[in-house]
Amino acid sequence: MKLDSAILKLLELDANSTSVSSAGGGGCSSASTSKIVSRLDNGEERTFFMKTGNGSAAETMFEGEHASLNAINAAVPSLCPRSFGHGKFESNPKTAFLVTDFLHLTGRMSSKGSAPSLAQKLAKLHTTPAPTPEGYEKPMFGFPVATCCGDTAQDNSFKESWAEFYAENRLRFILREGEKNQGNDKEFHNLVEAIASEVVPRLIGDDHLNNGKGVTPVVVHGDLWSGNASVGLIGDKKGEPEDVVFDSSACYAHSEFELGIMKMFGGFGGSFLKEYHELCPKTEPIEEYGDRVKLYELYHHLNHWAMFGGSYKSGARSIMKSLVSGYGGA
Repeated sequence: MKLDSAILKLLELDANSTSVSSAGGGGCSSASTSKIVSRLDNGEERTFFMKTGNGSAAETMFEGEHASLNAINAAVPSLCPRSFGHGKFESNPKTAFLVTDFLHLTGRMSSKGSAPSLAQKLAKLHTTPAPTPEGYEKPMFGFPVATCCGDTAQDNSFKESWAEFYAENRLRFILREGEKNQGNDKEFHNLVEAIASEVVPRLIGDDHLNNGKGVTPVVVHGDLWSGNASVGLIGDKKGEPEDVVFDSSACYAHSEFELGIMKMFGGFGGSFLKEYHELCPKTEPIEEYGDRVKLYELYHHLNHWAMFGGSYKSGARSIMKSLVSGYGGA
């Protein structure tokens, strides 16, 4: 397989000493993956991971993942690969690409040395304030670009209020996407609206969390189910494997938002959460923590309904009825 000249220029590689082969993984239904290996003049090898896809949807996805990986990497460099860039092939402008460090995965059960655990790294990520976006005077909720959770391109336009961002940019947004893809259901629509207009202000209102102090935006992975975490070596680093994450869909959010997708698909047990919360304490009021996580899990049920329909709708309905029962009528 020949490497496109856009990649050679981006990575400053020599075509004669660089090869490309197929690689597993991809993180979405529409991307192909490759491994790039280049031998430098000093005899060392450098390895890179490349995703390719067609059309504007792939461009959006790769721009979002590029920004996501680098936002996480900036806060906790050992947690995920760096992204070197994204763009279009010169030989075929319809093909979009993303190039990152190659992850040499060894599997979640591999023995690790003295490196920090995934719980420790995630706690560091979630206790590091997000940067102030360009053009703003303070940290905001959102992200500089759209990101894709699965194949859904999310609206990350900035909001000062976390409750407003979650209601508008996540719940009402994904309801519109779902209705576009799966059709309308008045009762279901009204349930989502009750969550956005009644439960959100009551449960995660800015004047309610942390005794009225609200929450500080932090970078979250955004799609952290167990399939997007493993153990391995990033790039050409030597040493022992350590916990890593990939296929991120980041935004600047409430740290507990991360826990919704983690709970939905499991794989992160009680000992993980105990270690994590020792370093990243639960938001006040602590007694509502479980319901906040349920509220955040709801978004991912709605997103899966929007993409796939079927049983995810009943899962979302069940969560919503429970939350409206406990917190509706605000």
